[in-house]
Amino acid sequence: MKLTPVRRAAVALLAAALLGPPPALAQLPTLGDAEMSTSAERRLGEKIARELYRDPDYIDDPVLVEYVRAIWEPLLQAARSRGELTSELDERFAWQVLLGKDRSVNAFALPGGWLGLHLGLVSVTTTRDELASVLAHELSHVTQRHISRLVNQEKRQAPLMIAAMILGALAARKNSDAANAVLSGSQAVAVQNQLNFSREMEREADRVGYGVLTQAGFDPAGFVSMFEKLQQASRLNDSGAYPYLRTHPMTTERSADLQARLQLTSRERTDVSSPAALEHALMAARARVLSSGGVDGQRALLSEAASLQAGAPSLRRAAALYAGSLAASRMRDTGLAVTYAQRLLDEQREVPAAARQARLLLAEVSLAGGRTERALTLLDAVSRSRPELLLRAQARLASGGASEVAQLLQSWVATQPRDAMAWQVLAAAYHSQGQTLRAVRAEAEAQVALLDYAAAVDRLKAAQDLMRRGAASGDHIEASIIDTRTRQVESLLREQALER
Repeated sequence: MKLTPVRRAAVALLAAALLGPPPALAQLPTLGDAEMSTSAERRLGEKIARELYRDPDYIDDPVLVEYVRAIWEPLLQAARSRGELTSELDERFAWQVLLGKDRSVNAFALPGGWLGLHLGLVSVTTTRDELASVLAHELSHVTQRHISRLVNQEKRQAPLMIAAMILGALAARKNSDAANAVLSGSQAVAVQNQLNFSREMEREADRVGYGVLTQAGFDPAGFVSMFEKLQQASRLNDSGAYPYLRTHPMTTERSADLQARLQLTSRERTDVSSPAALEHALMAARARVLSSGGVDGQRALLSEAASLQAGAPSLRRAAALYAGSLAASRMRDTGLAVTYAQRLLDEQREVPAAARQARLLLAEVSLAGGRTERALTLLDAVSRSRPELLLRAQARLASGGASEVAQLLQSWVATQPRDAMAWQVLAAAYHSQGQTLRAVRAEAEAQVALLDYAAAVDRLKAAQDLMRRGAASGDHIEASIIDTRTRQVESLLREQALER
């Protein structure tokens, strides 16, 4: 698909905004004599992350975020134990994975410890070990400072590389043709080829990532099986659904090296019928539904669930029921959604991890269909897991329990201040109670979590205006907090402006 004139103009405006005037480009970032500093790399990563947060494809799905994080955290810990993740990088970098509801098979490392992961990639993996192998590889690109090293190799073109990387990261997630159109006709054409990691860096990320994966307790066979999937896609002349192949070209040499490493590793292979494999099948099914935006895609998933045979393998059956239930809910067929989710729960009661996911799904589709009380009965009132917590908060808010929701989420955001969704639900609870001042501050904190400091300052100024007009008098503690946070966020905004 080619860029339309309107989109081309939008891209041009975005490029102008990101590139800025030539004199400013020459000063950003401060690279130093040897390499980009960790602070500069973190700032660059945040600049790109801000754009990703604003993208309509960005998704904060509590269920998938929790699942990915449960894989990501052991990898981080393994990298620390192996000495790959130094204390300086550990402290300065973000180490966050952002999900995109894009059907393409892609993942990418960004400066400053940010990673992007498309749901399309999650949906094609068959085990958690395969997904872990991709995350371990991308993590190793960051811990080995590959982006910084690339910039250092091309100091004269560094500012242009940085801008092209931002544009490429945004455009390539839509489709490869759009990314090529962004790059063609500009000086960034030559830069795009340099953005791809070198063969030596790919081999290093394979080697380090393999060690991190195994130390974290994942099956190294997942690295090889994921590699084989990508190689097969490469041989079939990838038509754009696998952007990962362009930035991470599959080679026979890399495949042979991984096979050799696997043969030297004596580990018990993951049982494809294990509870972990079953839970992953459900999460892959969820990713498939959330990345299938069109009606035809949802209908195909419904058809698959409807055609299930009694003797179908358990993994396939569970995945089809999960996908069918969620697709039915998105098609506003609550009855069918509840039926499929209940069948899944009944069949998986003896598998705790799968049963929990089925129960969450049943509560989710019940709430979406207006069956609030049923949703609440399925949710553990004392659970501190994020999916249950947020789903219960939304259900109680819908049933008039704003006071309980506020109390519940106040404790949560005190320890998880970067949880934008929790702040947004808390803001809705405060509005329901008529606590406008607290609601506006919660809205501001949600914007801070999304790195949009300008929007946060705007909300905080609105809260201060309410105080001046006496429209929210009496809450002196909250007023003091708002004044303090305004100064703090304004400082962050000034730092952000200096980067431009």
